[in-house]
Amino acid sequence: MPLYKDEAVVLRTHKLGEADRIVTMLSRYHGQIRGVAKGVRRTASKFGARLEPFMVVEVQLYEGRGLDTINQVETISAYGREIIDDYRTYTTATAMVETAEKLTGDDSSPQQYLLLVGALRALANQEHDASLVLDSYLLRALAIAGWAPNFNDCSRCGEPGPHQAFVMQLGGVVCRECRPAGAAVIDPLTGELLGALLSGDWQVADVAAEPIRASASGIVAAYSQWHIERGLKSLQHVERQ
Repeated sequence: MPLYKDEAVVLRTHKLGEADRIVTMLSRYHGQIRGVAKGVRRTASKFGARLEPFMVVEVQLYEGRGLDTINQVETISAYGREIIDDYRTYTTATAMVETAEKLTGDDSSPQQYLLLVGALRALANQEHDASLVLDSYLLRALAIAGWAPNFNDCSRCGEPGPHQAFVMQLGGVVCRECRPAGAAVIDPLTGELLGALLSGDWQVADVAAEPIRASASGIVAAYSQWHIERGLKSLQHVERQ
């Protein structure tokens, strides 16, 4: 039975039998992993607390036919406590790990893992407003998955921007000539914030006014739900204010 080791973020867990737990993780080099942690629900378990959502761990597993078996766990970063203690932070992190689970598979790129780790760290350390962290994460995760939005040049004809009409089906903004009826209109400051969130320009994002943030969040939520199959259930529970 092959043995392997990797870094991973715990996405979610659920019970198996009386004492075991199935743990879904996003790893750095092996994509998404589902492993069985045996006996972790017993009080005497050595590593049960390390396999909670939002924890970043180094994990060793035995490869199985269906589920792998978790053999050893070491903590890399314990973000769980800081995240769970605050409801707004918790709902934000929950939306992020749900997104990661839906966007990744067995062959996921290391960039998705690194992006999620960075976003969880920013949440736990309160480096930026939680809503900004979430919106930036969603846009960048979608970009890595192949659905990079365009907030500058026309997504249909390439006419240099910035433009104000946003069409989800076309993946971004369009010029006046290409604008279809019913297209959403975003003001220049919202467009600037969306571009900053996508590129990780926090100097611009952090100073955006609340109405601009709310407008950008609406665009990000709609774009994310459009591209992610079955949508994001946890997004409706995120406390934005």
